[in-house]
Formats: sequence, C-alpha cells, structure tokens
Amino acid sequence: MSSFPRFAGSLAKRAPRVTSHVSFRSFHQSAVSLHHSALKNRHAVSGVRGSCKNIGRHSHNSEFHTSAPRRDLIEDPRYTPEMIAQRAKYPVITAKDSAKSKEMPREAKMLVRDFIDDSLYHPTYGYFSKQAVIFSPETDFEFDKIKDHMEFLSIVADKYKEVEDDMDVRDEVARQVWHTPTELFKPWYGYAIAKYIVTEYKLNNYPHQDLIIYEMGAGNGTLMLNILDYIQQFEPSVYERTRYRIIEISKMLAQRQGERQEVRDARRRHSCVEIINKSIFEWDTLVPDHCFFVGMEVLDNFSHDLIRYDTVTEEPLQGMVSIDAEGDYTEIYTPISDPLIQKYLSIRRQTGYRPPVLSKRFLRRLRNSLPFAPNMTGPEFIPTKLLLLLEALKNHFPKHRLVLSDFFTLPEAIKGTDAPVVQTRYSGTMVPVSTYMVMPGMFDIFFPTNFELLKDMYQQVCRPSLGMEKSVKVQTQKDFLERYGDLEKTRTHSGENPMLMYYENNKMFLS
Repeated sequence: MSSFPRFAGSLAKRAPRVTSHVSFRSFHQSAVSLHHSALKNRHAVSGVRGSCKNIGRHSHNSEFHTSAPRRDLIEDPRYTPEMIAQRAKYPVITAKDSAKSKEMPREAKMLVRDFIDDSLYHPTYGYFSKQAVIFSPETDFEFDKIKDHMEFLSIVADKYKEVEDDMDVRDEVARQVWHTPTELFKPWYGYAIAKYIVTEYKLNNYPHQDLIIYEMGAGNGTLMLNILDYIQQFEPSVYERTRYRIIEISKMLAQRQGERQEVRDARRRHSCVEIINKSIFEWDTLVPDHCFFVGMEVLDNFSHDLIRYDTVTEEPLQGMVSIDAEGDYTEIYTPISDPLIQKYLSIRRQTGYRPPVLSKRFLRRLRNSLPFAPNMTGPEFIPTKLLLLLEALKNHFPKHRLVLSDFFTLPEAIKGTDAPVVQTRYSGTMVPVSTYMVMPGMFDIFFPTNFELLKDMYQQVCRPSLGMEKSVKVQTQKDFLERYGDLEKTRTHSGENPMLMYYENNKMFLS
C-alpha cells in the first residue's frame, strides 16, 4: 500500500528539520515545531499503558555476549531457565493463523515477517484495516498560481488539517493520514506513468497485442483514473485495446476504487477496469498475455524478516518475536529453519551480495577477542515477501513488464541494515519510535528498498536468460519524471517544481 509524506532532497537543504516528517509519511503544517514536540512526546508514547496498554511493550535487548556459552546464543541469557523453558513451549504461529482470531496473539512465537504482517494487515486490528486514511485533495492543484514550494506546502497543510478534523477518531492516538505523489500531483504524475507505458507498448506490442495493465495496491484508484484518462485523451487508438485490472488486498479500498468510477459522468467512466479483491501473494491464475505490472509505493509495506550472524562463524540466525501471557514481546534468535528465509539467502548469495554487517572482518575478529563482546552482528532486515512477489510474477505473469516506485532511503529508521521507520500519530504529531515490536495496528511500519540488490534478485528469479542491461533499469524518480512528465504543469510561479523537488528518496524500477 502506498503512503506519504516522505518528501526529501532539496527540501531538506531549505528546511532541515522539515525533512524528517515531510520526506515520508507525516506531513503537518508546522513541521519544525512538531518535530521538537515529537521528541518530547516520544517517551510518552513508548510508555503509554492503561487503555492503550501495549503501545510501548517491554522490548528486551537481544544482543548477547561471548561471556555466555555459544549454545545460549539463541536465547536471552537474562531470563531464568524456567522462563526460557516456558517460552520454548510456545507454538510458532503465522500471520494467517492470527487472522483467524479477533484477539492479539498470546503465549506464541512468530517470525518477524509474520509479526509485522499481523501488525499491518490483520483484518480486525491491523494498521491498514483501521488506522490509515488516504489524503486526496478534491480538486487538482493549479501550480502556476502558487508562488513557490513553501506556499504549496502551506496549502497542502491546510487541506491535510481539514481531513484530520473531519476524521471520526479524535483520541490521542488517532488515525494516520498518508498520501502519495499520485495524489499530490494528480493527474500529472499519473500521466507520466501512462506516457511511459504507452511508449513502451507501442514500441514492442502495438498493434498485435492489447495493452493490459495490472496495478497492485491501487489506494483510492487515482492512478488508475489518471492513466486511463491520459490514454483515452491522447492515445484513443490504444485506449480501444486497453484493459486495466487492479489487484487489491483491502476490501474497503477495492470498494472505494469502484466508487470512484460510479461518481463520474457516464462518458468519463472506464468500462475496461476490473477490480480483483485479492492479495497478490494468493494469486493462482496464469496470465499468459504481455502485460505491465504496476506498483507505486507498495514495496515499503512488504513485511521483512530479521536476521543476525554469529560473529565468529558468520552463520545466519532467524529473528522471532516471543509473546508472553501479558502480551509483552521478546526478540529471540534460532538457527534458520524457515524455507523462505533459506531460499532468499540462497538466491542472494548467487548475486555476490555481501551484507554490510559482515564487512570489516578483521575488526570483528579483534572485537571478538575482547571480554563481553557481542556474539551476534547487528540486525539486518531482509525482504522475503518481496521474493514472494518476484516468484508470483515469474509463475503467473511470465510476460510482464514491471513498473515500480518506492523509497531507497528513509530518515529516522530504527537500528539495522535496511531497517524500517516505525511511527504513530500522538496528539496530532507524528512520532517515530525505536522498535518494530509495538502494539499491532497502531503504528505504521515501512521499509526502504535496496533497488540495486532488487535488480540482481529480479534477474536471478524472473529474467535469468536475459542480459541485465536489457532486462532492468533503475533510475531516480526525478530522472524518470524529467523524461516522461509534463513539467510545466507542476511548475510554480517562482519556477520551482515540487514534483521534482519532493520524493527525491524515490527510485523507479522498470523491466
């Protein structure tokens, strides 16, 4: 699911403290003062108890030390043998198991990806089931009438506040409002995507095959409308051969996407649209046709697994979250037994990638000789659900062309390689916290994407027979928009272009 505020780049140079909130999902009109307020409130959020008892659960530190026997590597040595034995009896459950109950799991263990999946997508208490609200201005911005990008931010802030004021949840931990470049720069951002797709289609498939587009996680349906409006207006002969299918995991959003068509004038409705309320990870139908597969800011909410490495043997260990009877969390590590983690690491080894946490081997050996040295490296988050997407594309969409956009870096992430940002809205302020082990459903958890590694993984899984240069392109979103966007439409009176200035922490993945 795509999300917002995440502007970055040149905006950071003008307003350094704004970037931490406007570079990803937390835009407010007074970002500077709110940032300082967030710092003051951070401990308040992490300590909230009572009715919101588990917003700040006890998240025990899981860095173990060489003073403990190596066999104790996988357990927290601060726990008594009795507590360790009790935790060992907990069953291992998945997010799918948890979804069968309306209650949060107790006395169980979950892989980190299942824990995050449960937090974000549980049908009852998941973040995307109840917390997130998509910001979508009712009218498009007239950029030529806006003085500069700061005035644009002020206008967005006022509209953003109107949305917040209209929301029915007004307690201290309220719903988060998030947006995407698709919404802020409509229809021009969508037009750029459409121009790219049509250009590639006419070069390779027209007029022998239909133009078939699949969009995964379509939010409000704005990108779908903008792409089809562009093709209908500027490429009518292509429009007659266009089919557009949305794959949407959220029942609520799938309904909203359909309603966006219904409220339009009959002449502006697109009869070529089909909305499929299903998770891409449950897709089981072969699509033999040439097609474009689109995902705008969807990868960032794909759950990741967590691994660390033995500092001596470099053996990877899988992270798990143990949940006790009180609902408190402990991060534990076990030898890797999960088939998906094993497969991901096996494919990644074929690319020649070496994790940053395993660099500087000499210094690590020197550190190992010191008393009380940790016997595991720092944490590394690996995108195992992204591997499932690649396998779905290979198996069910063998003739696809991939069009992805997402974040390659994020400020205020928690500790670890490719670690996520975890944040909530508290008393009207976006507050980042330092752990992913938080109350399910109350926090947004979103990850950066290593696009260079994704390019190599994609080559291994989906395009092993094609040369890399021919198969995949990775470029900044700014470079993409400079080539395919109508930049005059998003230029302010001062000559600044917010569509190029913001989201500079985004890259495009094109296959």
